[in-house]
This record gives sequence, structure tokens and C-alpha cells, in this order.
Amino acid sequence: MPDVVEETLAKYTKGLVFVYTGNGKGKTTAAMGQALRAIGHGLKVLVIQFMKGKKYGEVLAAEKYLPGVDIYQCGLDSFVMRGNPAPVDVELAQKGLNIAREALTSGEHNMVILDEINVALDFKLIPLGEVIEMIKHKSPSTDLILTGRYAPPEIIELADTVSEVHEVKHHYAAGVKERAGVEY
Repeated sequence: MPDVVEETLAKYTKGLVFVYTGNGKGKTTAAMGQALRAIGHGLKVLVIQFMKGKKYGEVLAAEKYLPGVDIYQCGLDSFVMRGNPAPVDVELAQKGLNIAREALTSGEHNMVILDEINVALDFKLIPLGEVIEMIKHKSPSTDLILTGRYAPPEIIELADTVSEVHEVKHHYAAGVKERAGVEY
């Protein structure tokens, strides 16, 4: 008969899979909040940003104040053409997937955040099958967070926790443009 203490310990040390998806604002912000919580407990976090190449506020903050957070941007500072991505966009997304695969099997990071990976999947920059295999074969103790609109049902099925962020109201509709510290 399995030891009850071992079963309980395994339950509380199991790396979880989180998905933040939906059309509302705040998915990356929620993931970065989880990262902040993790590093507060001395854990090491890796963030891979798909389809992003601009120095967003979270990148600047991590560089200045968060030595426990490593961020790799695997995208350009421009929009990706849905249905007709440039070869460089596909190449950068594949680079991000390769970094993620290595990080998720090495056990070097306690938490890995794949920011905007759901959008990269929807835009066909990376294959869904490879992401599913990566999730299934991640280090058992590593927490994984996947963000972005359009989370595929197969990924939602694999996740332990899924939060869908719905837009109720957005300042863009009132003509308020993006600004530093809010959108990036």
C-alpha cells in the first residue's frame, strides 16, 4: 500500500499547468503576477514571450529588479500577418518552442511561462502536437503557464487550472490609445 505521506507530498509538489486565455485584457499580467509570487518564495522563473520583441514593462522590470526571472523574447517589434506569417516569425516562434522544451525538461526553472503561445498556435507559427508533447513530458515539479487568446481545447484539457478573461469594457473603445505601463 502506498505511503499516505508520500502521496500527499507528491500532490503538493506536482508542477501544475495553468492557462490564461480569452479576449479580455490581463492574461500576461496575471502570469507575471504568478512569477512575482514564485520569486517571492525564492523560486526561479523563465518567461518566453512569443510574437513579442518590444521592451515591455515586464521585461524592463525583470532586468532591473527581478534577478529570479529570465525573459526571452521570440518575436519582432511588429505585427504578425495571420494566415501569411513571414518566415522570420515562424523561425522565432520555433526558437521559443525549442527554449521552452529544454527549460521544461531540465528542471532548472521552477516555473516556465509561455506568454502568447496560444496566439502563436492559432497563427500556425508552431505545431500544436509539439506543444502538447512538451506539456506531457515536462519536468514533474515545474509549473507551466500558457497565455494568449484562442487556447486550443486540447491544451485546456491538459491544464490543471484555466482562467478565461472576458472583455466587458475596454478603454480603446473610448479612443484612449495604448500607453507605457498599461499596455506595454
